[in-house]
Amino acid sequence: MASTLKLILFLLLSFHIFSLVSSHQHHPLDSLTPSEFTLVRTIVNKTYPSSKLNITFQYIGLDEPDKPIILSWLSNSKSKPPPRRAFVIARLDKQSHEIIVDLSTRVIVSDKVYHGHGYPLLTLDEQFAAAELPQTYEPFIESIKKRGLNLSEVVCSTFSVGWFGELKSKRVLKLLCFYIDGTVNLYARPVEGITLVVDLDEMKIVEYNDRLIVPVPKAEGTEYRESKQKPPFGPRLNGAALVQPDGPGFKIDGHTVSWANWKFHLGFDVRAGPIISLASIYDLEKQKYRQVLYRGFISELFVPYMDPTEEWYYKTFFDSGEFGFGQSAVSLKPLADCPANAVFLDSYYASSDGTPVKISNAFCIFENHAGNIMWRHTELSIPEKVIREVRPDVSLVVRMVATVGNYDYIIDWEFKPSGSIKLGIGLTGILEMKGVIYTHTDQIKENVHGTLLAENTIGVYHDHFLTYYLDLDVDGEDNSFVKNNLETIKVTNHSSPRKSYWTVVSETAKTESDARIQFGLKPAELVVVNPNKKTKVGNNVGYRLIPGSATRPLLSYNDYPQIRGAFTNNDVWVTPYNKSEKWAGGLYVDQSQGDDTLAVWSLRNRKIENKDIVLWHTTGFHHVPCQEDFPVMPTLSGGFELRPTNFFDSNPVLKTRPPNPVHWPNCTNKP
Repeated sequence: MASTLKLILFLLLSFHIFSLVSSHQHHPLDSLTPSEFTLVRTIVNKTYPSSKLNITFQYIGLDEPDKPIILSWLSNSKSKPPPRRAFVIARLDKQSHEIIVDLSTRVIVSDKVYHGHGYPLLTLDEQFAAAELPQTYEPFIESIKKRGLNLSEVVCSTFSVGWFGELKSKRVLKLLCFYIDGTVNLYARPVEGITLVVDLDEMKIVEYNDRLIVPVPKAEGTEYRESKQKPPFGPRLNGAALVQPDGPGFKIDGHTVSWANWKFHLGFDVRAGPIISLASIYDLEKQKYRQVLYRGFISELFVPYMDPTEEWYYKTFFDSGEFGFGQSAVSLKPLADCPANAVFLDSYYASSDGTPVKISNAFCIFENHAGNIMWRHTELSIPEKVIREVRPDVSLVVRMVATVGNYDYIIDWEFKPSGSIKLGIGLTGILEMKGVIYTHTDQIKENVHGTLLAENTIGVYHDHFLTYYLDLDVDGEDNSFVKNNLETIKVTNHSSPRKSYWTVVSETAKTESDARIQFGLKPAELVVVNPNKKTKVGNNVGYRLIPGSATRPLLSYNDYPQIRGAFTNNDVWVTPYNKSEKWAGGLYVDQSQGDDTLAVWSLRNRKIENKDIVLWHTTGFHHVPCQEDFPVMPTLSGGFELRPTNFFDSNPVLKTRPPNPVHWPNCTNKP
């Protein structure tokens, strides 16, 4: 019987999934295709023949048309779409070139050399090449022998070096190495004390330091592969079958997804990963789609570690701008990363030589039947009546996972019929661990900057700050940012038995400085409103930011990593739309000096009232590692919600019909 059910499920899902994705013409916001990457490579290489110069492609992505052009095209989608262009950052003769390629005319529109601070995105190819250099470097080989380790069991990994006040620096990476004898959990067995510096333009080791020797942590207890686990085992969790006899409730036309009352465009970028654009929701009362979000993505992820010692002080990573969320995307595993009813999509980026690289199953999209309640009420106050109305909740989830070194980041965009968009982030993978001499906490008499997780193993304290770019267009482009402050009113005239209550005092931000918000200082609800649109009863239509737990940066503002990560100094920023302002840490983040960040742009204090504005929100975690995080970390979840606030005239899911029950043999839906 079980095998028959599995066959039915497979056939149903296969039929509907194959018919789900429609063919389409290019949407102006579609990600670049493999053929377009190849075309860009051909055009640039033709301009700079490789026989003379060694060119590497650090970034190739869509040069998206300016917003007014897109909106004009959307108003008449039968018109000719705007020209397709690619934005390229290439390294050529130790310089960074910014190149714009017109894909329709096949010409380079502009080419300028960047002379500022910082370097572009690191490619996987150059990182892999750098990590192989120690295997033939004689001083390193001697250091490994000195420790009694087998060189063939040593692997090295790349680490960005940060910036600590240097006026100029070469384009370099640091290498740290690990011992994999007896385990694949390399981060659990660091070879402490050895640091190598690689010049990426020369691709050679330029500095070497073997400063100290500490024991390499044991391999025992570090394996996480299911095949390597030994009894006793944990409980086996029961499976559940999810079937949709009518097929998935969403449709994909090219990169445009339609589901329930939502419609949006899904893009991919080698740096940002998933990009959600043109999200609009159907208003049943008004009988039309209404704008919510023009464009949204993770702009930067700042991960500073809290160990100031020689081998660790520089570990202050910018995972998007240095390593690329999209470049770090991994193939999702059906029935594990995503449920049985998921549909998978591939994505592409360009390697360092410009050839396209395919990431199979980079995205999954699925309807989430999690057992949640959309709304309910039981009424017991009417004599001789019990009224019970319940609607089960179903949502649509777009998921990608980026593995940046040791950490796996689960990125979810969840759309709800109520109009809410929930942005979820899950942290899992392996901790960054430090080898030490200690085997028990009783031996520790100094600050070790972390938690002793196992013998000779410290999990170092660190932060994760994710900054989202959210170009909200709430029922139109011109919006305002409103702080609905909750203020206590004291009753002093004896007009009520109460002595106090709170009320809402609204404050509209006029300029950027008015919209810099640090959570916890003053209770308030933060709303992006359209002052030009009102509900039937006169409220401004809006969308509210419901944050997760507040995580404030604890580094000094004048500390070098925090200067570069100054965009985390506030939980919320609001800026006027500017096509060039999309990366919170700047366009060139590797070894940047903090002079091209969201914090710097905002100093202009531009007007933002009733303008086309962008909301930037940072969410995150202070991570104090614990033993449960070892050897692999259970997912730590966070996120926030964008929720309609007077956007609709009443509950938009009041008339939502519950899903039809699915009947199976030998099953009952009786309580």
